[in-house]
Amino acid sequence: MLIGQLAKRTGTAERLLRYYEKAGLLTSSRRANGYRDYDDEAERTVRQIRALLAAGLPTTLIKQVLPCAREDGSLRPCPGVVNRLRAQLARLDRRAAELADARQALRHAIAVTEQEKPGRGAEAPRPGSSGHQAQLQPEVEPQPSQT
Repeated sequence: MLIGQLAKRTGTAERLLRYYEKAGLLTSSRRANGYRDYDDEAERTVRQIRALLAAGLPTTLIKQVLPCAREDGSLRPCPGVVNRLRAQLARLDRRAAELADARQALRHAIAVTEQEKPGRGAEAPRPGSSGHQAQLQPEVEPQPSQT
């Protein structure tokens, strides 16, 4: 099937299908006219890729896990797969904790700000001036991307 047909069947943009192929997640052959030609298995593969991406896996890990995927979307226990998935889960847990901290800091800043609304004609406090200003926590160092 042509890339447009695969895109329509899976609801995935052609640009993403090309990216999946470049990343080694999806394969195609070429027709005489140079167009990509995907086999019937490609539709299932794209759906598995999308499900694994939705689970928070980077494409580098999906490339390692995809050969272990079953028809029903579950994974066979291939060597090393469970350890790699656990490591990714730990990364997601750390990121979730960082986001929870940032969310709490923002909630606190909003609450403090709402308690002290400037009156009509009153001047809002300037940054760095004294007064009851919301104190935001320093930013969390960004983690390197695993994709």
